[in-house]
Amino acid sequence: MYSFILAIHILLAVGITCLVLLQRGEGGLGGLGGSNSAANFLTSRQTSTLLSKLTKYFFIGFICTSLTLVIMAKNANKVQPVDLLPTQQTENPLKAPVENPVQE
Repeated sequence: MYSFILAIHILLAVGITCLVLLQRGEGGLGGLGGSNSAANFLTSRQTSTLLSKLTKYFFIGFICTSLTLVIMAKNANKVQPVDLLPTQQTENPLKAPVENPVQE
């Protein structure tokens, strides 16, 4: 589940970046289309409104996935309580018995 939300989060981040660069402004890629762009059926006002709405929705999704990832990470790192009661010690079956090296 964490990986899925993280993938959505990354896609939203890339989408926001592209949408911000496409908006008309002082710089960016918005001015590259010119008046003969493929989306000239929309006026510049409608295109601006559409891009700003999409940016707003992508940003809301980005914030929601950010908060979800923080909550999931917080819950995953909870410390388990330490058991302070003594437990029964068992012998290690891999440990060889110690023999007396001195022979009489």
